Amino acid sequence: MSGLHLRAISHAFGSNQVLRNVSVSVAPGELVCLLGPSGCGKTTLLRIAAGLETIQSGQVEIGGELVADADRSLNLPPEKRGVGLMFQDYALFPHLTIQENISFGIAKKNRSAHQSLIAESMANMGISGYAEAYPHTLSGGQQQRVALLRALAPGPNVLLLDEPFSGLDVTRRAQVRTETLRTIKDTGVGTLMVTHDPEEAMFMADRILVMNEGQVLQDGSPTDLYFHPHDQFVTELFGPVNEFEGIVKNNLIKTKVGEFPVSGYNDGTELSFLVRPEGFLIDESNRGISMKVITARPLGRSSVVMMELDDDTPIEARVPGVVLPEAGSSVSVSIRPEQIHYFPKSTTR
Repeated sequence: MSGLHLRAISHAFGSNQVLRNVSVSVAPGELVCLLGPSGCGKTTLLRIAAGLETIQSGQVEIGGELVADADRSLNLPPEKRGVGLMFQDYALFPHLTIQENISFGIAKKNRSAHQSLIAESMANMGISGYAEAYPHTLSGGQQQRVALLRALAPGPNVLLLDEPFSGLDVTRRAQVRTETLRTIKDTGVGTLMVTHDPEEAMFMADRILVMNEGQVLQDGSPTDLYFHPHDQFVTELFGPVNEFEGIVKNNLIKTKVGEFPVSGYNDGTELSFLVRPEGFLIDESNRGISMKVITARPLGRSSVVMMELDDDTPIEARVPGVVLPEAGSSVSVSIRPEQIHYFPKSTTR
């Protein structure tokens, strides 16, 4: 098998167990994101794949070759694993030119043969005019492009990215992210990327692995995770939610915002009932739930409307376009069924 395969990885720093029997596979041409809060183990898993952390339990296979096996005391160094590495600080060599940085990982005897390919790659990324410049003269976005090309230049079996866009401002991040995704997909290299930004993961990934406390909670496509989260932790990871409570009766749950059909729960089961802000719609037909507007603010392509129910329960809605009802006015609100999620209270996080 080619690509990257991490099998039954467990890892601890002293008494702190940071990974617990984690398995991850990345196919050639696939981009997989490890998504989760700080300290969940995602960067440690990436470092084990790269060979920067000595394996304690499990196996690592890259490009069809076993490169680390705790039982066999096998742990090949990074330079023998066929991996391309890119870190959040880019780690460019300040004393080398941009062209020298990009070609650094290529064996000296092969560098001349790669010059035309490097020149083409630099042109595609818009940095061909900086071949003889030094890293400190480039912007953060340009340095990110150089770091990516350096990681890809040797033709790795797997590309490993650790928070590659965290140092960029919001506007530049969107542009560089798009260019990076196009470049990675053009090469066809399997990529494992660490991020704590759910929007970034949804934009970049073919698959997302949500991690928490050293474990993978859910593995699926961005659409699967957003619309079909397995628990409350995964639901809330992808943005704020409005949370209510209810009790199941006759396959319905009665909440402060209405009654809704549920399945798979016995009568009397207490559920946490979650609705994303974009799940609320301002309903001009007046057939929805009456709510009082507290504030309304435009965000450009959408508007955030803060409301409350008769019992002062706060509601946050995010509606498309410019929708700015006056503070103190009443609006009729309906709920989109696909933005509703519910879980037993005993299993929520």
